[in-house]
Amino acid sequence: MMRFGERYRVTIFGSSHGPEVGVVVDGLPRGTRLDLADVQSELDRRRPVGRRLATRRQEEDQLVVDSGLSDGVADGGSLRAHVANVDVRREPYDRARFTPRPGHADYPARIRYGTDADLSGGGIFSGRMTVGLVIAGTFARQLWRAKGVDFVAFTRSIGSVDARVPPDATLEQLRSASQANEVGCPDPEAAGRMESEIEVARREGDSLGGVIECRVTGLPVGLGEPFFDSVEGSIAHVVFSVPAVKAVEFGTGFGATRLRGSEHNDPFYFDGDRVATRSNHAGGILGGLTVGTPLVFRVAVKPTSSIAREQETIDLAAHTSVRLKVTGRHDPCITPRAVPVIEAVAAIALADLGLRGGYLP
Repeated sequence: MMRFGERYRVTIFGSSHGPEVGVVVDGLPRGTRLDLADVQSELDRRRPVGRRLATRRQEEDQLVVDSGLSDGVADGGSLRAHVANVDVRREPYDRARFTPRPGHADYPARIRYGTDADLSGGGIFSGRMTVGLVIAGTFARQLWRAKGVDFVAFTRSIGSVDARVPPDATLEQLRSASQANEVGCPDPEAAGRMESEIEVARREGDSLGGVIECRVTGLPVGLGEPFFDSVEGSIAHVVFSVPAVKAVEFGTGFGATRLRGSEHNDPFYFDGDRVATRSNHAGGILGGLTVGTPLVFRVAVKPTSSIAREQETIDLAAHTSVRLKVTGRHDPCITPRAVPVIEAVAAIALADLGLRGGYLP
């Protein structure tokens, strides 16, 4: 199933080395004006171009809207959009057709879909598929923008390097500081050390993982559809569609296990006529519903599976053990390029809940 959502429905299509990747979005309210330049800007954020420590695959990722838009306004039908795959090299994958790469979906995908499945570049399991998520997520964010809701994600850690983030930093401050460096981190000193660690891993033919934090402000109180479509459940569902994401936590997350209830509870108080909390350990969510405080979650991104070091694997055709050295063009750390993707998927989940709950038109 390549589809997510009940009211804001997102269907991605294509594959890493096929002719195109893209998305069909259903549920955009008719008459909604959409900013395509904004979408292109987000696609450019995701691209590796200009990143010294990223893959050498150079795709232009020029947005093409095939249907659903008339003079920049949603016509109420399905909106189909795509980008072309141009810089494609199948040879490294064809040579390793029967030797599944450790850390990749190659082995279970071969069993599920057969030996003729096109897994070049990862096929439908590739990070390339997140192009469609960024397109749909940017449209979703535009729906929320009209309601004063803002999204920002940034790199919280890479490898052993953790960023120091001021607790009172505004989203605009975080956005500006994060976009000033290659790794998307708001702490300039930590960003420099992150870049150095990535460079060391790259030179050693290895890779690194990291943590991305996302914050959303301006959400109305009561958004969510408990039990099964709680805010946490909906965001986690679509977050785990992002290749390489292995964990998600909200608010204090796993750190809450080391606190007492008296420490973890967020006391309420009146800030004028507005209800506020003294802390935000809950990450802006109680009982699966938004509280009105900033929504905060973090995702763990595993180290890139494609590494230049020789690894042990098997030959499915010969039924023997073999050694494999992955070739091709790969990011030594995928975390920085996943930052705009995490913003996008959060917007997708929240747009679906917003339309279902009547918070969006």
